[in-house]
Amino acid sequence: MDFKDKTVAFATLGCKLNYSETSTIARSFEEKGFKRVNFKEKADVYVINTCSVTDTADKKSRTTIRQAVKLNPAAFIVVTGCYAQLKPDEAARIDGVDLVIGANDKFSITKYLENLGKHQDGEVHTCTFGEISEFQHSYSYGDRTRSFLKVQDGCNYFCTYCTIPMARGKSRNPSIESVINEARNVAEQGINEIILTGVNIGDFGHSTGETFLGLIKALDDIDTIGRIRIGSVEPNLLSDEIITFIAESKRIAPHFHIPLQSGTDEVLQLMKRRYSTNLFAQRVSKIREYLPQAFIGVDLIAGMNGETEELFEKTFQYIDNLDISELHVFPYSERKNTQALKIAGVVAVEERRQRAQNLIKLSEKKQKSFYQRNIGREETVLFENGKTNFCIQGWTANYIKTETDFHPDLLNKFKKVKLCGINENGSMKISFE
Repeated sequence: MDFKDKTVAFATLGCKLNYSETSTIARSFEEKGFKRVNFKEKADVYVINTCSVTDTADKKSRTTIRQAVKLNPAAFIVVTGCYAQLKPDEAARIDGVDLVIGANDKFSITKYLENLGKHQDGEVHTCTFGEISEFQHSYSYGDRTRSFLKVQDGCNYFCTYCTIPMARGKSRNPSIESVINEARNVAEQGINEIILTGVNIGDFGHSTGETFLGLIKALDDIDTIGRIRIGSVEPNLLSDEIITFIAESKRIAPHFHIPLQSGTDEVLQLMKRRYSTNLFAQRVSKIREYLPQAFIGVDLIAGMNGETEELFEKTFQYIDNLDISELHVFPYSERKNTQALKIAGVVAVEERRQRAQNLIKLSEKKQKSFYQRNIGREETVLFENGKTNFCIQGWTANYIKTETDFHPDLLNKFKKVKLCGINENGSMKISFE
């Protein structure tokens, strides 16, 4: 079929990995002749790349699907991503859905588009999680400033609260050589910052006999890349060697995102996490020893089954005493077919939300303190589009958001600045040298 006069719109929910994959899927549509339009516009085809990490993510996925149907009831609706893989029949039953595509076929959606006539029932193409074996190179490309580069997929950990292994399969990765080639390709398009993304990127090398340290050492030698950020790395995989190399590297940002999930060993054991609070604290201490001004973000789950009020208070105090920069907090959400459902001590939903709010307030305090101790420092900012024509925003290497008067010459440029104070909106005021 000739798609030259057809339009396609994409919506992405969830993680940065999804964003990188949506960009790759979009390019496959453009190669077939589709013109990409904004998701809020009327389109011939809508592709919704869904998330299923929590019950809220499932609801957002369903809402976004219905939004597409409402925008154009005659449009061909495609649902892919983790919600599509985990709950394909549920997705297919949503009025207006024509095609549900699981993990193995998400990059081959166009082969199912023989015509764009509406289906009476949603057509499902999925597989079991044990059959998910492909690794598809992906990177995002949109704002011409940064790109999310996929370096790993899947997970072998099977934490008791998590469905990601079932949605994305076992841990796998390409070779270092192929990632380097992909990174060079991204840099040649004028992108100045690359963010390494995946499900468990510290596990890179599992399927090729290489290591994550080997990967970042190779990437650090690409002189056409301005800056590299690493995504979330498990504490047990964030070795001292990785931390000391980042401290010495030419272009890897002093920015760490480390999933903790609970600040007590009792709950970590219920979650089947692979580290202790003592190990986590050692990682934070090592980062501060070598990179005192590094940004350290931490993931937490509030109200997991078995987390008593006393254990939550222990988590709160543990976090309060850690020298970190920000928290990313989720209330615990029951996930079908997970082992956590068998754990006694269910926390009421409202209590989970309250605990999450308490941690979010602690996060705000931590971030403000981190920003304040950076006032007066000189940093290099990469500027990008602001939300209005009157200001331009940018990020320091250690992930401080800055804002100044808009000037087009600053776009996608690195500039040395002085951090002068905190704006009312939480960004940092800057002056130029």
